[in-house]
Amino acid sequence: MAIKRTKAEKKQAYDRKLCSLLDEYTKVLIALADNVGSKQLQDIRSGLRGDSVVLMGKNTLIRRCIKAYADKTGNHTFDPLMDLLVGNVGLIFTKGDLKEVREEVAKYKVGAPARVGLVAPVDVVVPPGNTGLDPSQTSFFQVLNIPTKINKGTVEIITPVELIKKGDKVGSSESALLAKLGIRPFSYGLQITNVYEDGSVFSPEVLDLTEEDLIEKFATGVSMVASLSLALSYPTLAAAPHMFINGYKNVLAVAVETDYSYPHADKIKEYLKDPSKFAVVAAPVAAADSGAAAAPKEEEKKAEEPAEESDDDMGFSLFD
Repeated sequence: MAIKRTKAEKKQAYDRKLCSLLDEYTKVLIALADNVGSKQLQDIRSGLRGDSVVLMGKNTLIRRCIKAYADKTGNHTFDPLMDLLVGNVGLIFTKGDLKEVREEVAKYKVGAPARVGLVAPVDVVVPPGNTGLDPSQTSFFQVLNIPTKINKGTVEIITPVELIKKGDKVGSSESALLAKLGIRPFSYGLQITNVYEDGSVFSPEVLDLTEEDLIEKFATGVSMVASLSLALSYPTLAAAPHMFINGYKNVLAVAVETDYSYPHADKIKEYLKDPSKFAVVAAPVAAADSGAAAAPKEEEKKAEEPAEESDDDMGFSLFD
């Protein structure tokens, strides 16, 4: 027979377990566990087994354990977790890829009925069609202003109806109707609210960023730095190429307008004095193109002539 432990012993065991996890892991997902059943939580633990551990418990107990761990070891990197322990939340300690762990957790969602008093997480729309209910059940639809008709001895909904809006509480009539129709409009699972890694806390949306997104954001930032630097005439690495190019343009403009010159400016001045040199360069190219186009036509004509003579040389013609 197992010996029943006291509350103090249970808290001490929980403290030892949490401290060992803090020693071993550096990445934690904070998950909201509203409306998550024990069987569902067991399936999630089983799916994450290997490189992740799900820890549930009272927020005050977890805070006290983290504070005691920090005072004992001098490691205060987990202190930001204490501010995130609000509501019915749990901690997922992991050594794997954070995005993959979040996707694995998201797989374990189960449908749930609309219970009275629940706040709807999504809009609930009743689709049109045959309900399979007998005509005596029309009172439910009348109370909720749902247009119906009797078709082959059963109630049929004519048009889709938005029964519950997101954020509204589920009433008794809505709950009863959805139960009769066999509709389970809500789905619940562990919802990742925050991500902790090596002392930093960030939103789970950050995990959706790809390398292309990061490159695009970095390029946008560099462009903004370059624009600001150019406007202020303040040299930075981002603005340096533009400053050199703009400076070269200014030097070239001065050389063109004055007698001062240098090798690169000489070419520009030469072209500006005699624009016909552009045409001289372009003419041979055009002539070469026309000559190349005429050559294949002449070759085709030469290829056709021997074919006509070959019939006569053999002593007969196709037209005789």
